[in-house]
Amino acid sequence: MGFPETYAANPERYQDAQFRRCGKSGIQLPLISLGLWQNFGGADVFETGRATLRRAFDRGVTHFDLANNYGPPYGSAEENFGKVLRTDFASHRDELIISSKAGWDMWPGPYGIGASKKYLVSSLDQSLKRMGLEYVDIFYTHRPDFDTPMEETASALAQIVRQGKALYIGISSYSPDRTRIMHDLLAAEGVKLFIHQPSYSMLNRFLEQGLLDTLGELGVGCIAFSPLAQGLLTNKYLNPGADKTRVNSGDGSFSEKLLSEKNLTNVRALNEIATKRGQSLAQMAIAWALRDERVTTALIGARNVQQLDDSLDALKNLAFTKDELTEIDKYAVDTPEIDLWRSVNSR
Repeated sequence: MGFPETYAANPERYQDAQFRRCGKSGIQLPLISLGLWQNFGGADVFETGRATLRRAFDRGVTHFDLANNYGPPYGSAEENFGKVLRTDFASHRDELIISSKAGWDMWPGPYGIGASKKYLVSSLDQSLKRMGLEYVDIFYTHRPDFDTPMEETASALAQIVRQGKALYIGISSYSPDRTRIMHDLLAAEGVKLFIHQPSYSMLNRFLEQGLLDTLGELGVGCIAFSPLAQGLLTNKYLNPGADKTRVNSGDGSFSEKLLSEKNLTNVRALNEIATKRGQSLAQMAIAWALRDERVTTALIGARNVQQLDDSLDALKNLAFTKDELTEIDKYAVDTPEIDLWRSVNSR
């Protein structure tokens, strides 16, 4: 086995990079962040993921989003990211925002899921070991846990910050009301709620139903995940004979119901608008998710360098005319079945 190719970061990586302030904080995040779910696990080709991470950093992406159970198998995305940190990014750690999460199932038994202090603290300890880090920049409670008192969750998150294991705290898929409660509980602990991670796309507009206003009022940042609606807002399903591999993948993130004729009709119409703008559908979808400056960053996935480059090229055209937005609104219809998290964040 040969030695890995030495990585030298692009010296002009910040020349065209675009950042946006995260709520009322001192941190700016890149307009597009890279998530490592379903793309960087042990079942994937390591060098493909490594090349994608390198390319992202070379193009000014400084924020990498992980979670304890990203893979597959669980934990392997953090392990692989840790390898890249050691081989390529060791001298760039202070240029990076690295996040992890805990909330969904991670190990057997009652202490490997939820938002208890036992689970959150032990899960982060495991994540730090997998990545070889002393701290993460952002640690999230990955979802609301209605069986755990929010006071306990807030106490655990505050303890994590006080111990120096995370610099900032985030939540994901919380309703506006529960977001406000968590914000106040953390404030009582002397910790600022830094960021919220909701699902948001042209076909999932739940964020606009009070949550974005709440985040703006509280000064909390917003990182929108799944801006491509689990891949529906790409060119993959535009043609009748489209490959349905994702539908049959078994990960539960893409249902056959999403390919209804109504949804596909809307997607094709949106694609025509994107073509007129000189963008791919995916590029327009990302740009649209960023049109409100209260959305700090859009979180994308990429299976290879080519997909990454296509998504990052959305930044070349972020402006929309009023007429374009009016036309988009005809087809950017909120579709509840796309939001797999709605039953959680609407409570």
